[in-house]
This record gives sequence, structure tokens and C-alpha cells, in this order.
Amino acid sequence: MSARLSQRHCWHWWLALLCAGWLAPVAASPPGPAAEIDTARSRIGFTLKTRWGQELEGRFPQWSGTIEPVSAQRRRVRLRLPTSEVEILDHPQYSKITRGKGFFDADHHPWVEFVSDPYDDALLREGGLLGGQLTIRGVRRREVFALAPATCARPTIDCDVVATGVVYRSDYAMDRWAFALADRVVFSLHLRTRPSAAP
Repeated sequence: MSARLSQRHCWHWWLALLCAGWLAPVAASPPGPAAEIDTARSRIGFTLKTRWGQELEGRFPQWSGTIEPVSAQRRRVRLRLPTSEVEILDHPQYSKITRGKGFFDADHHPWVEFVSDPYDDALLREGGLLGGQLTIRGVRRREVFALAPATCARPTIDCDVVATGVVYRSDYAMDRWAFALADRVVFSLHLRTRPSAAP
């Protein structure tokens, strides 16, 4: 009888070890540091049209952004654009309008912010759709940007990641100048990280 108990005890002990081995979580390697976007080699701009068909080109000359790891395989983009710096090229009066209350309202809403969904490197190489949360004038909405296929093996390092997206001003309470400016705004992003950073 004692031999049977001993065998049963051994069996339970080995079974416990086996279960512990199967159920023990595998230690995941921690994600690496965030990569800073190289704003000297990147640019973020937008185009909009007047009601008379004139196309206006805008840009954010000063801004910041990072590409941060979410896991070993996935990353997300964070962008922060100061609205007080926005300008319409060759049109100082329109620059004043876009910073004012009827557009970005820089005095009360100093930042445009975008946080992307997590993505993997294949999206940067092959192109596709990347969604995320865009905040303008305190209004946060989900928007989707289309990424063009990369022209190099290491996008963001050896070539730009190019993305475009359509945003409607009325979705963000920017419709005061509806009589003069069209609702549709097309954003264009060309992003690079520093040469030593991973994509």
C-alpha cells in the first residue's frame, strides 16, 4: 500500500512540474526605446481649396513626433503639431485665418495630435491603411491614412514613409470660413527617423 502511495505521490509531483512548465508565462523581451522622428528630413503639410478653385498649400514648420514600440513586432506613431506655427505658403492672410478662431483656434487649442494604431513593419514596406486617433480643437476622431509602398528596404531610415489622409473641417468645428474655404483638407506626411534608429 505504501508503494502505491509513493508511486501516486511521484506521479502527482511530476504532473505538477509538467503543468507548471506548460502554464508558466514565457518572458517576453521588453520593447526597445522610441525612435524620434527626424523633423529636419520630414515634413507634414496639407492642401485645401478656396470656393473659387484656388489651391492653398499649408505646412507645420515646427512639430515633434516619435515611433514607439508596442511589442517586439509592432509600433505606433505619435505626432504633435503646434497650431500657432501653421502657415499657408505665400499667403500671410490665409495663415492668419488658419491660426484663428474659425480654423485651428491656436489661442485655445495649441496642438493637433495624432496617435496611430499599432502596426508592423510589413505595412511600411508594402503600403496600406493605417488608422488612428486625430485630435483637433479638442475634438478626437478616428481617421485613416493611406501609406504608399516603400521605395527602399528600410523605410523611415533610407527613404520616406509617405502617407495621405482626407479630413473634413466640419468634423472638428472648423466651419466658420465655409463661404471661403472648402470643407475637405488633404494631409500629406513624409516621415523619417534618425539614421541610427530602427523603423
